[in-house]
Amino acid sequence: MLNVFNTTQGVVVGNSVELADTSMKRLFGLLGRHGLEAGGGLWIKPSSGVHTFGMSFDIDVVGLDRNLKVIKLWNSMVPYRVTTVSFKMRSVLELPSGVILATKMQVGDQLHITSTPESM
Repeated sequence: MLNVFNTTQGVVVGNSVELADTSMKRLFGLLGRHGLEAGGGLWIKPSSGVHTFGMSFDIDVVGLDRNLKVIKLWNSMVPYRVTTVSFKMRSVLELPSGVILATKMQVGDQLHITSTPESM
Protein backbone atom coordinates (compact mmCIF):
# COMPACT_ATOMS: atom_id res chain seq x y z
CA MET A 1 0.00 0.00 0.00
CA LEU A 2 1.01 3.57 -0.63
CA ASN A 3 0.59 6.96 1.00
CA VAL A 4 -0.12 9.89 -1.31
CA PHE A 5 0.58 13.38 -0.01
CA ASN A 6 -0.08 16.67 -1.82
CA THR A 7 2.94 18.75 -0.79
CA THR A 8 1.55 21.90 -2.43
CA GLN A 9 -1.73 21.83 -0.46
CA GLY A 10 -0.25 20.12 2.61
CA VAL A 11 -2.89 17.36 2.70
CA VAL A 12 -3.05 13.58 2.61
CA VAL A 13 -4.73 12.39 -0.59
CA GLY A 14 -4.77 8.70 0.32
CA ASN A 15 -3.23 6.35 2.87
CA SER A 16 -4.07 2.94 1.40
CA VAL A 17 -3.51 3.39 -2.31
CA GLU A 18 -2.69 0.29 -4.35
CA LEU A 19 -0.05 0.16 -7.08
CA ALA A 20 -0.93 -1.18 -10.54
CA ASP A 21 2.46 -1.53 -12.20
CA THR A 22 2.09 -4.81 -14.09
CA SER A 23 0.16 -5.38 -17.31
CA MET A 24 -2.42 -7.57 -15.51
CA LYS A 25 -2.98 -5.10 -12.66
CA ARG A 26 -3.30 -2.23 -15.16
CA LEU A 27 -5.67 -4.26 -17.35
CA PHE A 28 -8.12 -5.04 -14.53
CA GLY A 29 -7.65 -1.86 -12.47
CA LEU A 30 -10.81 -1.24 -10.43
CA LEU A 31 -13.04 -3.59 -12.46
CA GLY A 32 -15.21 -5.85 -10.33
CA ARG A 33 -15.18 -3.55 -7.32
CA HIS A 34 -18.20 -1.77 -5.92
CA GLY A 35 -16.38 1.35 -4.78
CA LEU A 36 -13.26 2.68 -3.11
CA GLU A 37 -12.86 3.06 0.64
CA ALA A 38 -11.94 6.47 2.08
CA GLY A 39 -8.17 6.85 1.80
CA GLY A 40 -8.03 4.22 -0.94
CA GLY A 41 -7.16 4.44 -4.58
CA LEU A 42 -5.14 2.97 -7.41
CA TRP A 43 -1.91 4.39 -8.85
CA ILE A 44 -1.55 3.15 -12.42
CA LYS A 45 1.94 3.39 -13.88
CA PRO A 46 2.79 3.70 -16.59
CA SER A 47 -0.42 5.19 -17.98
CA SER A 48 -1.27 8.00 -20.35
CA GLY A 49 -5.04 7.76 -19.83
CA VAL A 50 -7.79 5.54 -18.41
CA HIS A 51 -11.38 4.44 -19.01
CA THR A 52 -14.28 3.57 -16.73
CA PHE A 53 -15.94 0.96 -18.95
CA GLY A 54 -17.49 -1.81 -16.85
CA MET A 55 -17.26 0.16 -13.62
CA SER A 56 -20.27 0.73 -11.37
CA PHE A 57 -19.18 3.85 -9.49
CA ASP A 58 -17.74 7.32 -10.09
CA ILE A 59 -14.05 8.07 -9.47
CA ASP A 60 -11.76 11.07 -9.39
CA VAL A 61 -8.84 10.76 -11.81
CA VAL A 62 -5.52 12.59 -11.50
CA GLY A 63 -3.04 12.67 -14.38
CA LEU A 64 0.61 12.94 -13.30
CA ASP A 65 3.82 13.73 -15.13
CA ARG A 66 7.11 11.88 -14.53
CA ASN A 67 7.82 14.01 -11.43
CA LEU A 68 4.35 13.39 -9.91
CA LYS A 69 3.17 16.89 -10.74
CA VAL A 70 -0.58 17.12 -11.40
CA ILE A 71 -1.16 17.89 -15.08
CA LYS A 72 -4.85 16.96 -15.51
CA LEU A 73 -7.90 16.42 -13.26
CA TRP A 74 -11.20 14.64 -13.86
CA ASN A 75 -13.73 15.21 -11.04
CA SER A 76 -16.30 12.46 -10.44
CA MET A 77 -15.75 10.63 -13.72
CA VAL A 78 -18.82 8.47 -14.32
CA PRO A 79 -18.79 4.90 -15.66
CA TYR A 80 -18.33 4.32 -19.40
CA ARG A 81 -16.12 7.34 -20.04
CA VAL A 82 -12.56 7.78 -21.33
CA THR A 83 -9.98 10.37 -20.30
CA THR A 84 -8.00 12.19 -22.91
CA VAL A 85 -4.63 10.64 -23.67
CA SER A 86 -1.51 12.69 -23.08
CA PHE A 87 2.08 11.81 -23.86
CA LYS A 88 3.14 14.07 -20.95
CA MET A 89 1.07 11.94 -18.57
CA ARG A 90 3.21 9.13 -17.11
CA SER A 91 0.85 7.78 -14.46
CA VAL A 92 -2.73 8.10 -13.28
CA LEU A 93 -4.16 8.13 -9.79
CA GLU A 94 -7.74 6.85 -9.40
CA LEU A 95 -9.40 8.02 -6.18
CA PRO A 96 -12.82 7.94 -4.54
CA SER A 97 -15.15 10.51 -6.05
CA GLY A 98 -14.89 13.83 -4.21
CA VAL A 99 -11.25 13.62 -3.13
CA ILE A 100 -10.08 16.22 -5.67
CA LEU A 101 -12.54 18.79 -4.30
CA ALA A 102 -12.07 17.81 -0.64
CA THR A 103 -8.27 18.19 -0.86
CA LYS A 104 -8.46 21.31 -3.07
CA MET A 105 -6.16 19.61 -5.59
CA GLN A 106 -5.24 21.72 -8.62
CA VAL A 107 -3.24 21.35 -11.81
CA GLY A 108 0.36 22.17 -10.91
CA ASP A 109 0.22 20.61 -7.42
CA GLN A 110 3.14 18.36 -6.47
CA LEU A 111 2.39 14.90 -5.07
CA HIS A 112 4.69 12.67 -3.01
CA ILE A 113 4.09 8.91 -2.92
CA THR A 114 5.67 6.57 -0.34
CA SER A 115 5.14 2.99 0.84
CA THR A 116 3.16 2.48 4.02
CA PRO A 117 5.17 0.78 6.80
CA GLU A 118 3.10 -2.44 6.68
CA SER A 119 3.78 -2.89 2.94
CA MET A 120 7.55 -2.76 3.29
